[in-house]
Amino acid sequence: MRITSRKQILVLIVAFISCTLTVQSQEKHHNYFFEDFDSSISQLFKYGSAGKKADFTWKIGIESTTEPGTNILLFKINPAEEAGAGKGPEIISNNFTHFGSYAARLKVPDVRDVQPNVGAVVGYFTYFSDTIAGLSEIDFEWLIADPEIIYIGTWTGFQGRLRRIGRVINMASGTIYETSTRENHNGISAPLTGAQCQPETIQAIEGFDASSQFHTYGFDWYSDSIRWWMIHPATNDTIVLWNYKGSQMGIPQNSSLYRMNFWHTDNWPVVTNPTSIEKPKKRFELEVDWMSYDPLKKQ
Repeated sequence: MRITSRKQILVLIVAFISCTLTVQSQEKHHNYFFEDFDSSISQLFKYGSAGKKADFTWKIGIESTTEPGTNILLFKINPAEEAGAGKGPEIISNNFTHFGSYAARLKVPDVRDVQPNVGAVVGYFTYFSDTIAGLSEIDFEWLIADPEIIYIGTWTGFQGRLRRIGRVINMASGTIYETSTRENHNGISAPLTGAQCQPETIQAIEGFDASSQFHTYGFDWYSDSIRWWMIHPATNDTIVLWNYKGSQMGIPQNSSLYRMNFWHTDNWPVVTNPTSIEKPKKRFELEVDWMSYDPLKKQ
């Protein structure tokens, strides 16, 4: 009986895995798209916030107040909202995305004269957690208390055994504060070197300020590497922020969902200001001009 029970359990496990993988393979994936947010309704993204349902927190297809003639996706942070990723306004792609090139043009809010110690995060990223393949996340993040700083990286693994690879850059000075890996959110960071730490220096953009104007950012996701980049606002050259390769560690392999969000953090201050975790006092505004996705062509 004991042998039979073990065989039955094994059969059930195999059947569960096969069923799960079959469901994954049947999920719909996006083809190439360029969402310019010109219309009041998106055919590519849905609203997906886990926070309070306040109508003022997002609008699509309205004219930018800082760049006349440009229609945008507008997020407003809710001062009454709780802290936490996903609590603020967020859009999520209707279908999955995978290996390929991603780009967006956006402008984060300027808070320095109003609330310099605000704790708020703009996230441009992919994210999906799967019980079989684990977490798949690739991100750009801006802690808006210092708009010179850009956070980039990935999360992979399973709950309790997550892995972060990340880089923190001051684009105005070209300073790389760290390129590292760690386990879970509170793990000890270890520096990355060699092919995992390229380029070792970054070209500064004089006067860079993510809140002063729209900038274009993007990443190229492959099975064995990820390259984060941005477009120089004056020369239109592509500046490589991080070309991570040389190891499979930290490179998501499973499909994900394409997202943009804006949320309050009460425990993650920007690297240059340890007091920047205050609850937002104003309805600070994030403006997104467009988001695009170009899937990797199958060989």
